[in-house]
Amino acid sequence: LNRWRERKRMRADVQNLFIGIHMLYHAHERDLTISEMQPELERQGYKVGDREVKHELERLTEENFLTAHGEGYSLTGAGIEEFKEIQSKLKDLCGEVLKPVKSKKEDSMA
Repeated sequence: LNRWRERKRMRADVQNLFIGIHMLYHAHERDLTISEMQPELERQGYKVGDREVKHELERLTEENFLTAHGEGYSLTGAGIEEFKEIQSKLKDLCGEVLKPVKSKKEDSMA
């Protein structure tokens, strides 16, 4: 049971990828600010503080997916293209990974 609880948390590198995708999605909808993104990510189940949100927004800005203006961040043309590519990949991936997972017992019986 303790091992299950330990594994319940998502790996940090995977979580960071999902946070970046969430940020691109929200930037596609409207400009982002740290103060708006932090509670939004918390609602999505991520345990992040303002510092982590700022770091990810800055990383996306360095990659030219967002542009900073004052305290806000907007999606760039490159960010739109990246988001479209992510949507395409997620569509394919979800079709595969959202199928029910077979237990080891079912696999050995087949």
